Amino acid sequence: MPLGRRVGEDVAELYQADQGLAAEYEDRLAAAGEAERALRDAQGADTPEPDLRDLVVAFDQTMTAVLAAAEASERVTMGPRVYSAESQDAKTRRAAEIAYRKAKARAEVRPWTDEVDRLRTAREAHRLSFRTRPAALR
Repeated sequence: MPLGRRVGEDVAELYQADQGLAAEYEDRLAAAGEAERALRDAQGADTPEPDLRDLVVAFDQTMTAVLAAAEASERVTMGPRVYSAESQDAKTRRAAEIAYRKAKARAEVRPWTDEVDRLRTAREAHRLSFRTRPAALR
């Protein structure tokens, strides 16, 4: 019989989904590296604008995917206590928020927090350098 905090089915589902996403982190990071390499090679080869734009968008999408996996890895490292669902009462959601802030201070979570910050900065630098959406959608 476990003595720790029990989690509801909805929180357990969120946690399991994040575990699956976290397991894909390395593959997504490799895909982002390949997309960046293809983009840089195309820039060096003086590729036409429409083809270059496709590579810019593909790199942005892979960066977003790897960022999502890194965020999931961070949450998984924090543990199931940091998850909250809409069906929970306010007290339980508040306890999850507090657990989240406490978990951010733990040593085993810090590398993931740094990785999330690094990836988010790289994605935003890419978005500021290249137009990833048509001007009409901005």
